[in-house]
Amino acid sequence: MKEVMAIVRLNKVNQTKEALASAGYPSFTCRKVLGRGKKLIDMSLLTSIVDAGEVPVSPVGEYLTESARLIPKRVFTLIVEDDDVNKVVDVIMDANSTGNPGDGKIFVLPIYESYKVRTGESTLEAY
Repeated sequence: MKEVMAIVRLNKVNQTKEALASAGYPSFTCRKVLGRGKKLIDMSLLTSIVDAGEVPVSPVGEYLTESARLIPKRVFTLIVEDDDVNKVVDVIMDANSTGNPGDGKIFVLPIYESYKVRTGESTLEAY
């Protein structure tokens, strides 16, 4: 078994849920998170925008004026069989790809054991 963890944009949550359900993966966990990527804002570009008085009064303007701002995102977590990992990754990528920075990240991690709390079943039986 594997854990597929996908960080996606807020405006892509419903598309992601629908795509996963349509592909046969209706079971997942979705959490609110804050974070940022490695890419730094080009401060020279920001300076020219601010000097020209063109910073929009919007979330985009706020983002441009705070170089270390944490961006709200959502994290989807799915536990799937090893054979399903590529399909799940493809579904998430298709639902979230805009071709722009900030589209998200997907991580795949091994699951060594799982337990069902109610019955005490372990490993694959608890899946």
